[in-house]
Amino acid sequence: MNIKVINQSAHELPSYETIASAGMDLRANISEAILLKPLDRVIVKTGLLIELPIGYEAQVRPRSGLAAKKGITVLNSPGTIDADYRGEIGVILINLSNEDFVIENGERIAQLVIAKHERAEWIEVETLSETSRGEGGFGSTGVK
Repeated sequence: MNIKVINQSAHELPSYETIASAGMDLRANISEAILLKPLDRVIVKTGLLIELPIGYEAQVRPRSGLAAKKGITVLNSPGTIDADYRGEIGVILINLSNEDFVIENGERIAQLVIAKHERAEWIEVETLSETSRGEGGFGSTGVK
């Protein structure tokens, strides 16, 4: 699949690190470092603008290493970039740790996954089909 991209940053385009990678790393495109204090959130620009085909979205997801080691994650995970959005990709990061975190220019801050999606049409009905689960939710199947 080919995706049109404008790269306004000084960084290389996102790429897959391995043959089986689902996501590509996004880099911070900032003029000066950002101090992210515990429980603070910030939108970090990437310098990338994309044109997706209709029927696809780009999902902005956390990087597992940043989340596990530093407590830094994507607040609206996954963030969705719709096919008709033409603005710069921004990443909403939050610091869930107890320590300050500094975001540097060029730092890999999130990953981008391109995904196909469907459009649904609602069909209003009076009843739904029966299942063995029924209305059970929020832990109804247990923890073990």
